[in-house]
This record gives sequence, structure tokens and C-alpha cells, in this order.
Amino acid sequence: MSKMKGHISNIIQPVFAIFVGLAVGTIAILLAGESVFLTYREMWDGAFGSLYFLSNTLERSIPIILAGLGVAFAFRAGFFNLGAEGQLIMGAVTTAIVTVYLPFQGFLNLVISIGAGMLIAGLLSFFAGWMEQKFQINLLISTLLLNYIAVLFAGYLVSEPFRDTTSSGGVAQSVMVEDASKLPKLLTGMNVHYGFVLAIIITILLAFIIKRTTFGYEVRMLGQNMFFAQYGGINRKKVMFISMLISGMLAGLGGSVEVMGMHYRFIEGALTTPQFAWTGLMAALLANSNPVGTAIIAIFLAALDTGALGVERNTDVPNAISDIIQAVLILFISAKFTLAFIKSKRKRGAK
Repeated sequence: MSKMKGHISNIIQPVFAIFVGLAVGTIAILLAGESVFLTYREMWDGAFGSLYFLSNTLERSIPIILAGLGVAFAFRAGFFNLGAEGQLIMGAVTTAIVTVYLPFQGFLNLVISIGAGMLIAGLLSFFAGWMEQKFQINLLISTLLLNYIAVLFAGYLVSEPFRDTTSSGGVAQSVMVEDASKLPKLLTGMNVHYGFVLAIIITILLAFIIKRTTFGYEVRMLGQNMFFAQYGGINRKKVMFISMLISGMLAGLGGSVEVMGMHYRFIEGALTTPQFAWTGLMAALLANSNPVGTAIIAIFLAALDTGALGVERNTDVPNAISDIIQAVLILFISAKFTLAFIKSKRKRGAK
């Protein structure tokens, strides 16, 4: 019975948060003097109204899903990885560089370059875990600050040693990926590529690992009660290193497939401006780190962004309506964690 209540609570909380976000969005639409029904219909059409718009929404959701899954996996083990942005960027820039300099093209090039991106991103996350273990540096601080190092280092790589000097544009970027090594599209003429299929497969695989494997049990137990898990024989150090490595690799994969399936090169700022990693973090927190829930909410958040563009095109409501709704979701998450902190503090005080 308690387990069922927990499942119901996990569903109700994000649904309620989304409902409140849409309600606040309704107020903003009314203040703009537009019809709420027509505005939300334009938002729906802009996200799902045709195969083309659906393709755009699903493509935008890919890095959000993968970054969210990476964050969620670390959270399930009780470790706070706020470095998804840096890991996504390192995965992307590594993949963009490796694919160009490999002596062969095609499927093998694609696999190796994406694998290299995942490895570097995973090692960046692993490094934060190592610093926590070796020097007791808080993971929240180390992973957050490593974002700045990763973003600036990637910017340097494509501005200096690996810059595409043949490009006429003023933006720093790497050399274009060869056609034979590009990640193919799911549908001809559409933006969504096979990275979406990969994201869904990983979502299912991650849910299976967490629920049905010994390592998944260790992750869950450590995340729920660290002291009880260690008393029961779970090796915190081992679980932390593996969890952080996997977490970083998943976020890095988000950047890698975005390069190989969408941009076909690393462009400075192209993956940081859309806030893919932070939106993935929001999805993971709203879903209580449930992999399937994270993927579903990531698609919803991607739809808010693509739908908002349709709203701006066809109404007088600016696309900032998406930012307003997401801001309310962030406030909901903050309130949830604040209440949980207050409750735990009261329990400790009562003892």
C-alpha cells in the first residue's frame, strides 16, 4: 500500500507542477490581451501540429532526455551531479574533433567518435567524484564549477587549434563532419534523428538496471539511506565512482548525438544557449529521478520551447511564455526541496 502511495505521489507531483505552470501562463496570456484557448492551441500546433513540428520537438528533446537521465542516475545514488552542461559540451567537442581526424569514415567512425565523447564526459564526472573521495570537495561545488572549465576549454579548442578556417562565419566552430559519418535521420526531410531512438532505448535500459539488477539495488539503497546501505555492506566508493561515470557518459552522449545528428560540427554556444543540460536537470527533479518520467517530462519541456515559437509567430504573446511556465516549475521544485529540508530538520530536532 505504501509503495502504491509513493507511485501515485510521484505521478501527482509533476502533473500538479505542470498544471500550476500552465495556470500562471494563462495569467500572462490574459495580461497580453490574447485568447487563452487560441494561444495554447497555437502552442500545441507549434509542438505537435504536424509531422514537421513533431520532428522538431522530438529532436530538441534528445539532449534534454540524455542529460536528464545522467543527472537522474546520479541523484538516485544520492550524488548531486550539477555538471551535466560541462559533460554535454565535452562530449560534443570531443566527438566533433575525433570524427574529423579518424583515418576512416562511416559507421565505425560514428561509433568511435561518439564513444570517445562519452568517455571524456564520463571521466570529467568521475574526476569530480574522485575529488570528493580524495579531498572531500563537495560534489555540488565541484561539478558546478567544472561546467565553466569545460565550456571555456571547448571554446578555446574550436577557436584556436581545431577551428574551421574555411568557414566564412564569425562564430568559432570545428570542421564539418563527413556525410558518411553523420547520424542518419529517422524520416527524410525531418530534423529528428536516430539519437531519439537511442535515448528511448537508454531510458528503458536505465529503468531496468535500477529496478531489476543488483547494482541498481545498491544505487537505490545508497540514495535512500547512505548509513543503512553502508551498514548492509554496500561499497559507497564503488557505487559513487560508477554512478558518476555513467552519469557523465549519458550527458556526454547528449552532446555527441547533437553534433553528429543535427549540427554536424561543434559550434561555440550552440549547446549552451538552449540550456539543454539545465532543462534536463529540471526534468529529472520533476520526475523524482525516475528514468521514464524524466524522458516524458523532457519531451514536454522541449514541446514548450518549440510550441512557444508557434505562439510568437501567430499571436502577440512572446515566446517568453515558455520561460514563464518553466520558471514556475523551478519554483515548485525549490519549494518541494525546501519543505523536505524543513521536515527533516524538525525530525532531527524532535529526537
